Amino acid sequence: MATFELYRRSTIGMCLTETLDEMVQSGTLSPELAIQVLVQFDKSMTEALETQVKSKVSIKGHLHTYRFCDNVWTFILTDALFKNEEAPENVNRVKIVACDSRLLSQ
Repeated sequence: MATFELYRRSTIGMCLTETLDEMVQSGTLSPELAIQVLVQFDKSMTEALETQVKSKVSIKGHLHTYRFCDNVWTFILTDALFKNEEAPENVNRVKIVACDSRLLSQ
């Protein structure tokens, strides 16, 4: 299964990366094993989002910037309103990165 490395930039992904770096520097983990952990993290995040997340959200806001490069869309919205089943949430600025999941099967 091919994966994107997008989730490494999430809060949990960055914490995992920092922890793995510390473990490699202290000698408790080899660099090769740290890379294997990150690859497994990418696979697990992709699978979890595909199979376990069932909620939907609608987003309205002002489109500040958009870009399409290497089959990746990047949108920056200002004054965004996220609506789901529970409660609406206002966000001053949000960056959305979207990739075509069909690229994973290539």
